[in-house]
Amino acid sequence: MPALSSRLDRFEPSPISQLFDRATRKKSEGKTLWDFSTGEPDFDTPPHICLAGKNAIDAGDTRYTPVAGTVALKAAISRKFSRDNDLEFSPSQIVVGAGAKPLIAAAMQAVVGTGDEVILTTPCWPSHVGMIGLAGATPSRVPVNEKTAFKLNPELLSRAITPRTKLLILCSPSNPTGAVYSADELRALGEVLQAHPDIWVLSDDLYEHIIFDGRRFATLAQAAPGLSERILTVNGVSKSYAMTGWRIGFGGGPRRWIDGIGKIFTQSNGGPCSISQAAAIAALDGPQSFLADWTKIYQHRRDLALAGLKHAPGLECAVPEGAFYLMPNCAGVLGKTTPGGTRIKTSTDFSSYLFEHWGVVVIPGPGFDCDPYFRMSTATSEAVITAGTARIRDACKALT
Repeated sequence: MPALSSRLDRFEPSPISQLFDRATRKKSEGKTLWDFSTGEPDFDTPPHICLAGKNAIDAGDTRYTPVAGTVALKAAISRKFSRDNDLEFSPSQIVVGAGAKPLIAAAMQAVVGTGDEVILTTPCWPSHVGMIGLAGATPSRVPVNEKTAFKLNPELLSRAITPRTKLLILCSPSNPTGAVYSADELRALGEVLQAHPDIWVLSDDLYEHIIFDGRRFATLAQAAPGLSERILTVNGVSKSYAMTGWRIGFGGGPRRWIDGIGKIFTQSNGGPCSISQAAAIAALDGPQSFLADWTKIYQHRRDLALAGLKHAPGLECAVPEGAFYLMPNCAGVLGKTTPGGTRIKTSTDFSSYLFEHWGVVVIPGPGFDCDPYFRMSTATSEAVITAGTARIRDACKALT
């Protein structure tokens, strides 16, 4: 029998997808779950955006589009970058993908390959690691924790750089930790990168508009303009505008990198959905005031979840600065025993205990290259947060 590609051995299937499938099966069997696994907004896509999609269908806008995005959408993206981030990109410096995920994967394939190293902090989004493997490169993991506010700093970055380093990935606000880099923190990282002109930087800004406690969003190309010829700034409409299923991501950056991504797309993806692109224009050019209203709701949910976990024995949780996740540390429950006699040795054991005995769905830390943490999404109702965190408290109290 023919062998599969050895490239598949370089990464694992997404643990989030696997857990999502498992929870879906339980629900189909009639089980009640308190689900904190899903990383997508629970708001409906705003009506004016949906209307733009419907109008595109009615107008017959249902044919192939340019592989890197329509002229009209690129213009809207250019306006967004100028308005929100003080970044000026011509249409030739913008690329659109069928979601940010395939765009980031293609971006990595365009600049790294076998023998190259890619720096990223852990805890990290699992797909960042998978994409590095898919490109044939090697992840260079930099562990961060509560002591570093889950952020990379100049000292850690300097130590991580080797002659093989080709790319740095920054994700702010972070999935899964909610860490947010300030402009000053980004400038400090930029000073380190100035001494290493052969390193590209991918800035994953998908959670840009979900930022808490009066903080201001900053992105590296804005904070360190001297590096702009090496930075790809990636964003999209999925998280901010509740458009996960519409599948539109976009990036702005140096022409060489953009052209490389487009070249890969010509042989792999084709152009994004015409209807989704029309809706994305409405999202980027239309009313923006609801974003602040949604952020207030996300912040309230964060605070509600933190309060619910506060008295869970054995758990500690840093306060996220953005996004809609918590990353509790469950070191305090390790070594304890469940009522059924199972010893909790890892966050995976604890997450399984919550799932099987308490109906609470969280994602264990190894999926994010960290232990003993687990991720909870607060993009769900207050009722689920209140009841679910109460069950987590009871689950912790039941351990001996």
